[in-house]
Amino acid sequence: MSNSVRRALITGITGQDGAYLSRLLLEKGYEVFGLLARRGTDTTWRLRELGVAAEIRLIDGDLLDLSSLIRALEISRASEVYNLGAQSFVGTSWQQPLLTAQVNGQGAINVLEAVRLVNRDARFYQASTSEMFGLAQSPEQNEGTPFHPRSPYGVSKLMAHWATVNYRESHGLHASSGILFNHESPLRGLEFVTRKITHAACAIKNGRQAKLYLGNLDAKRDWGFAGDYVEAMWAMLQQPKPDDYVVATGVATSVREFCRLAFERVGLDYAQYVEIDPGLFRPAEVEFLLGDSTKARSRLSWKPKTSLPELIAMMVDADVRRQTK
Repeated sequence: MSNSVRRALITGITGQDGAYLSRLLLEKGYEVFGLLARRGTDTTWRLRELGVAAEIRLIDGDLLDLSSLIRALEISRASEVYNLGAQSFVGTSWQQPLLTAQVNGQGAINVLEAVRLVNRDARFYQASTSEMFGLAQSPEQNEGTPFHPRSPYGVSKLMAHWATVNYRESHGLHASSGILFNHESPLRGLEFVTRKITHAACAIKNGRQAKLYLGNLDAKRDWGFAGDYVEAMWAMLQQPKPDDYVVATGVATSVREFCRLAFERVGLDYAQYVEIDPGLFRPAEVEFLLGDSTKARSRLSWKPKTSLPELIAMMVDADVRRQTK
């Protein structure tokens, strides 16, 4: 490989964001390496769906195994490291709080430590989250809004976020955090409420499912398209100085409205099929999140390209195709 080729290492490469980021970096001429934790199920389907699987070099490793992270950095010789690996489902974090803390918190510190030991000049990106705001202290949340996480997931991500700041200030690493608000796509897992909704709308339309059971329909989130958000990740690591950035659309929408738009896409009235299951409410609810991405828009020249109706249409249409194969 030519020394002029830029190299990137992505943890969590088989997830939604990892797949879209891989495609973006490949389009920009990068050599892309991905850390792959071997599991019993096939996790590379998203990379295949985007048509990039054959162009990525996968390296066996795990966020909880520092030696494998050091090895991955030595093999990849990466100048940019994107830590997207996580136990990323908020609901699961109440059932597995210790694992969530280890993977999301300690795992991020392991990656930072590997960068410090192997290549301090490599630029590091940490996938932070709006769930760190939790019980939001202001109507819109930006980089200066106090954190108040309401789930073990949010707590674990806050640990990783502050570790990123600490490595930046203590060791001089070019380490940045993207505080991304909810971002979805046709590559979302079925455990996430947005994909659960779009999949169910199609299944009900096809007669394969009778009802959709959900928890808090009045919770509001700032939803964007993952394909847009990975562009902000890349832009952060191109800046002369590392920093933290909120990435969001600035529009909050309820779960109820998301249902309405998704069911409308297949010609159905959601009210006839969606029922509330009290068992799906979380122990501590996050009622409202709305991001202020002024800083990212001005410094990174980033803005979302995809509206929520466009995103929902994209997701529903993808599920229609999958269910009619």
